[in-house]
Amino acid sequence: MAEYEWQRVARTIEEEIRSGRVPPGGALSGITRLAEAYGVADRTVRRALRDLRERGLIETLPHKGSYVVDVLPPAEGSGDGTAADA
Repeated sequence: MAEYEWQRVARTIEEEIRSGRVPPGGALSGITRLAEAYGVADRTVRRALRDLRERGLIETLPHKGSYVVDVLPPAEGSGDGTAADA
């Protein structure tokens, strides 16, 4: 199945978070910078960030930006026995 651009951006940011390149509590770049870095529209970045928020990887503070949560949820398909693996 084809991957949407926002999914590609979300996956790439998640990889950066899980690898430690963006540490727990670390700030993500702003929407405009992320859009420029990934070569996509602002709304694509906003959709990717929404996905990361919904999955518990980041939190967004109004007028402050988006930050990596202190404790990351398990990666999908990590084999930890959760319902996501079923």
